[in-house]
Amino acid sequence: METINQFNSYVMGTYGRFDVVMESGENRVATGEDEKKYIDFGSGIGTNSLGFCDSDWVEAVCSQAKQIQHTSNYYYTKIQADFAKKLCEETGYSKVFFGNSGAEANECAIKLARKYSFDKYGKGRHTIITLVNSFHGRTLATLSATGQDVFHNYFFPFVEGFKYAKANDIADLNEKLDDTVCAIMVEFVQGEGGVIPLDKEFVDEVAKICKEKDLLFIADEVQTGIGRTAKLLASQHYGVKPNVTTLAKGLAGGVPIGACLADDSCCEVLSKGTHGSTFGGNPIACAGGYAVLNKVCADGFMESVEKKAQYLWEKLSEIDEVVSVSGKGLMIGMTLKTKTAADVCKACLDEGLLVLTAKEKLRLLPPLNISFEEIDAGLEILKNVLSK
Repeated sequence: METINQFNSYVMGTYGRFDVVMESGENRVATGEDEKKYIDFGSGIGTNSLGFCDSDWVEAVCSQAKQIQHTSNYYYTKIQADFAKKLCEETGYSKVFFGNSGAEANECAIKLARKYSFDKYGKGRHTIITLVNSFHGRTLATLSATGQDVFHNYFFPFVEGFKYAKANDIADLNEKLDDTVCAIMVEFVQGEGGVIPLDKEFVDEVAKICKEKDLLFIADEVQTGIGRTAKLLASQHYGVKPNVTTLAKGLAGGVPIGACLADDSCCEVLSKGTHGSTFGGNPIACAGGYAVLNKVCADGFMESVEKKAQYLWEKLSEIDEVVSVSGKGLMIGMTLKTKTAADVCKACLDEGLLVLTAKEKLRLLPPLNISFEEIDAGLEILKNVLSK
């Protein structure tokens, strides 16, 4: 308890932490300070996309750290240029802005949308419609964009210019549309909101409305992006191409990063001095991201993610305590019959399995390269916990 006591003495208590000190990790297994092993079905909330200390990722990050760890964005670095090129080419976007987190990526998208509209239509066309039950970050602007009342407290006044439409309800969305709207922002699978995917018909209508009214279509893929749903971007499941897509979490395999991708219609909107980030495009973060992209974009990788996802969904559906499974790919939510997700999360931890919650659901976000053997081992722990 010495580490925990020291930690709590000096770190603000903004998280409900478990009494476990993680010391090391290898493949998809973490090791605590007491040498206890934990199979990882959470990947640091979808961040360790290649598990712990993947050898190619480690080599890329360490090699870059030995070369140059940071330089101001007054200058260029080759690794940022290489990473930006690969990211844009693989996703089909024109340009990218790099930040340090999903919230920063979404802040960039919000600013981009408002300036895009200001440049074309002038002041007053600034409202962004997001969805009820959404989650877009914890800065003041992204909290304001988040469509959950539970987050709209304490930090008044919140940022104006956001409306919340019900997911999968076009009639409600149309009621929110007026001449002040400049963009519609969605998560294709609402992660923190309970791992709930949008209906394709709803997404198609959003894309149509945005095109007809010259609104920017923004996709928050902070959690769904970079292979999490068994496609590089979740938008590919829906056959749409948003004007703006934000990424973070799994993009750099555990190194802090955020990215705001823009298509030809708006990639030149943020000009010199209108946005910035001291650490954005950091060489070490870009090296980590480049290593991740090389892995997840390799031939056969997404197919392997899809096979593991199908296997995991089938096995979970066979468990009596599991009422239903939701999500896409390796982004999984489970509704339980009699147990609470929080209790199961703690019991799994005690038995050596890392899982997550999302509202009332148990949530799984295993590393994309998890093996079938590791899936089976984790499932045995989960089934044992759910059977008690």
